[in-house]
Amino acid sequence: MGEGKRSIWVFGDYRNYFQNRVTLQLISRASDLAKAIDATVCVTVFGHGVDEWVWEYTCHGARKIYVCDHEKLKFYSNDIYLHLMEKLVREHRPEILLVGATAFGREFAPRLAKRLKTGLTADCIGLDIGEDGLLVQTAPAFGGNMLTKIVTPVKRPQMATVRPGTFQEIPHDNDAVAEIVRVPLPDDLPEDRVTLVSSVRQPERVQKLEDAAVVVCGGRGMGSRKKFRNLYELARILGGEVGATRPVVYSKWADEEALVGQADKHISPRVLISFGISGAIQHTAGIRDAGFIIAVNKNPHATMMKMADVAIVADANQVCTALIKELRKRIRS
Repeated sequence: MGEGKRSIWVFGDYRNYFQNRVTLQLISRASDLAKAIDATVCVTVFGHGVDEWVWEYTCHGARKIYVCDHEKLKFYSNDIYLHLMEKLVREHRPEILLVGATAFGREFAPRLAKRLKTGLTADCIGLDIGEDGLLVQTAPAFGGNMLTKIVTPVKRPQMATVRPGTFQEIPHDNDAVAEIVRVPLPDDLPEDRVTLVSSVRQPERVQKLEDAAVVVCGGRGMGSRKKFRNLYELARILGGEVGATRPVVYSKWADEEALVGQADKHISPRVLISFGISGAIQHTAGIRDAGFIIAVNKNPHATMMKMADVAIVADANQVCTALIKELRKRIRS
């Protein structure tokens, strides 16, 4: 028996909630999409002692929450979670199903899509409703050099994984109300092929790039990998994080987690300091929500310099080194 009204579902992944807000970001975008097709925003939550997360998702925009709370679900099991989700989707037939493109989501979503015999667009950076009412899923292609728009015209649900930081979450609303549907643990649970012996949560030493208030971003204009490392010291002093352009990552000066751009991480820091970045469209599309931009480049006509609130025409590494020296001096005094 399906829903009386169409629905958009978000899989609630709360395990790294304070560092990863992608579920809240997806609820926010689902709320916008729901208005276009007159649908209800639903979230699924599996685990043990999960009422705290049910409340959080309600306050951030969910209007219906399917909760399966049982001791057997205390630890994540791919087989069991897939079984539960497949049963719920087949019973309630959501129009759209969104999952965060985290390490978990990239493992979970493709397997679920295969079981449901539907399509899946991975690592989306845009979601919209087309004139025909279909979900238009925008994703990078050909190594991020192109963007493609994908629709699922026949199969349901229309599934997508979405990169963290792509959308803004709805502000917390203590007065929000949602319908809570308690889902009993099925009798036909599969045998778990993996036994968890023990687990230890390793705290993240640094904040996520998408959540940083200050981001120091570097391009090939830094000159070399050794000089690029200075950006990490500057970011440490400022309490920020380091971002990078695609050429920098390809040159192995920084890892992929630092990649900022249209097809990569979208950031919205209060302050962005850009060193040696010309400002290709693939990069600037990922920083359009930055609050205040300081750019350093030898070329005064670079796109990045035109975007900046403060533009400094100079050698990027020299300015970075001088800043580090001055800040250290002020810290000591």
